[in-house]
Amino acid sequence: MRKSLIAVATAGLTLSLAACGGGSGTSTSTPTTGVASPEATTASSPATSAPAATGSLTVWVDETRIDAFKQLGSAFQASTGVSLDVVQKPSQDIKTDFIAQAPTGEGPDLIVGAHDWVGDLQANGVIAPVELGDAVSGFNEIAIRGFTFDGQLYGVPYATENIGLVRNNGMVQDTPATFDELIAQGKAVEGAQFPVVIQQGAEGDAYHLYPVQTSFGASVFKVDADGAYTTELGMAGPEGEAFAAYLKKMADEKVVSASLGADQAKQAFLDKKTPYIVTGVWNIKDFQDAGIDVSVVPVPSAGGQPSAPFVGVQGVYLSSKSENALLANQFLEYLATPEAQDKLYEFAGRTPALTASADKVKDPILNGFAEAGKYGQPMPAIAAMGAVWKYWGAAELSIIEGKAEPAVAWQAMVKNINDAIAAA
Repeated sequence: MRKSLIAVATAGLTLSLAACGGGSGTSTSTPTTGVASPEATTASSPATSAPAATGSLTVWVDETRIDAFKQLGSAFQASTGVSLDVVQKPSQDIKTDFIAQAPTGEGPDLIVGAHDWVGDLQANGVIAPVELGDAVSGFNEIAIRGFTFDGQLYGVPYATENIGLVRNNGMVQDTPATFDELIAQGKAVEGAQFPVVIQQGAEGDAYHLYPVQTSFGASVFKVDADGAYTTELGMAGPEGEAFAAYLKKMADEKVVSASLGADQAKQAFLDKKTPYIVTGVWNIKDFQDAGIDVSVVPVPSAGGQPSAPFVGVQGVYLSSKSENALLANQFLEYLATPEAQDKLYEFAGRTPALTASADKVKDPILNGFAEAGKYGQPMPAIAAMGAVWKYWGAAELSIIEGKAEPAVAWQAMVKNINDAIAAA
């Protein structure tokens, strides 16, 4: 028997919640696509079913997407009869507040957030696993990997984003295949002070350098046969040291510097002091408002392999403390449909995580970022990542500023990170 499209993987939780009747949400009939058990049969098109239940769900979202989820909630209620109480929480507080309040029964049924929260949320026992069944194959594989932790899926993804190379088409009209050629092209542009800029600042910025680093085969962590991150550093050894040497070259060519933070790099592009910037979709509107015709392309390879930026995935988590798990899973089923993913793209403008919906996107900017993230990697959500950030950016900055030989600085960074992981 085919499994339900999405089911609470913890059978005990499912049965318990079914018995208590869904808490404040009142189920008035058996949901046609409900989650009675992991073995329950589901309809093939849950979102098109007639309203089957009434009740309400509470979902926490941050200020950047409250309008989108309010509109999605209206569509969900029209489809199912279940209302969505969308509560805005400050983006910097939403995860910590959820961890604190969920165990007390004061938290929401659902929370909207980034995939790299999954490690903390799972460790605190405040999220429940979900199961997409056959529908998992319809999602961007990176999006599914992002919300997978210890072999279980802990959320339904709805959007992806990553950085890419943004080009001022008024200064250059094509982009070469390698980073060396990119530097040479940028240096030849009349009026350009920088061939290309990658933001760094006083703390360094490993995130924005990662596409270049991965082109040397130096991913932050190695992965196992299932594609899950291990705690073994992939950037140790000759691949990482080759990137470190190239980083010094980029500093010498004025691509990176401590004085080029996020604001300075963005302003340099706005002032047409450079034809290129490595950045994300969040800066595009400002560039276009300034009258700059831009395109987005993959970051050219410096080390011979494809550049692979970190991919951020946005999705919805199910609270393990929800008293409305049946209705919450009904919403998650809806979120996994093309109808819902199309609507969230329409409302929020992010590339859908569902491939069928992403394929409908015609925006050349978003498609450019999608192409730039073709070989991307989800940001690691494992606890060991906490030991990486502290040393990674500092080591890169010491190389950029010429305070340490690249290989020496890189080897010291690797040792410090491994020591920190071992001590954790």
